[in-house]
Amino acid sequence: MNGNDATVYNLEQHTPKSVINVAVLGAESTGKTTLCRDLAEHFDTPWVSEYMRTYLQAKWDDEQLTCTWEDLLPIAQGQITLENTLAKQVAQTNNASHYLFCDTSLFELMVYSYWYYGDCPTALEQTALAHHYDLILLTDVDTPWVADDLRDSPHQRDEISDYFASQLSKHQKSFQRISGNRKERVQQVVAKLANIDNILPD
Repeated sequence: MNGNDATVYNLEQHTPKSVINVAVLGAESTGKTTLCRDLAEHFDTPWVSEYMRTYLQAKWDDEQLTCTWEDLLPIAQGQITLENTLAKQVAQTNNASHYLFCDTSLFELMVYSYWYYGDCPTALEQTALAHHYDLILLTDVDTPWVADDLRDSPHQRDEISDYFASQLSKHQKSFQRISGNRKERVQQVVAKLANIDNILPD
């Protein structure tokens, strides 16, 4: 597919060694943002919001238009720029644990690109697969679907969630499923982070 000029985008990930970065992925309306907020509050640390939502909400508000292929690389740039900025900020804090919780990643953008378009910009795919997260969480479809201006798949969440799992496995990205109510989800992640050395690959 034709797209915008990838040469104008720098999608490199810059995570200081002291930062443990956690990517929260999943189908729409499965509690990703809520989980990131709750974890950030629990550990008193910043979290990376989903730039795609900000970008597309502004596009909808201004033009009543939804996402197109040409939006993918600008969204990717906004997402990784925000992540890199906050990773640097976390590394400079005095917290004993330097956690950064990311509400989505370029891998999720890649998955959705294939889901909706059957293709993905080469620059996006290459960097999405190269980016590293110390822990990848996949939120289960056990929360109510909440409608908004951008969500469009209330009846496909299970199918999309399975697609996420298959793509993570295909690309040898280890992940942990997270389910339950808000408190239970936070408890699960806290427990996993307490044993992060057992989760991280050798």
